Amino acid sequence: MKARESALRLKRFAADEKARKVADLEHMIREFDGMASDLDRQIKAEEERTGVRDPSHFNYSTFAKSASQRRDNLIASADGLKAKLEIALRERDEALEQAARADTASQDQLRNRRRADRSAATALR
Repeated sequence: MKARESALRLKRFAADEKARKVADLEHMIREFDGMASDLDRQIKAEEERTGVRDPSHFNYSTFAKSASQRRDNLIASADGLKAKLEIALRERDEALEQAARADTASQDQLRNRRRADRSAATALR
């Protein structure tokens, strides 16, 4: 009985760990998207301030260039995390399904054992 309980506990822990990983990835993606949009606003403000909107122009702001590069890097990182998130979601769903199956099997075995005990007690009377 203890082996089944510890196996079930292990499956639940694995499912919880996968869910935490999904939540962390989602949080990081939101953070990166937020930082990218902040940088985009800063770039637009800098372009308004200087009056130069063409990045290839010789007088384009160096701050706007570096902020634009950082924004592009954040977007690329967020896209990479989105791919990892899809995998993590599948892994989480599989882990939850396995935990649910193990829990159902454990409950079925417990019910069967109780029925057998009641049958044996009834037979002894």
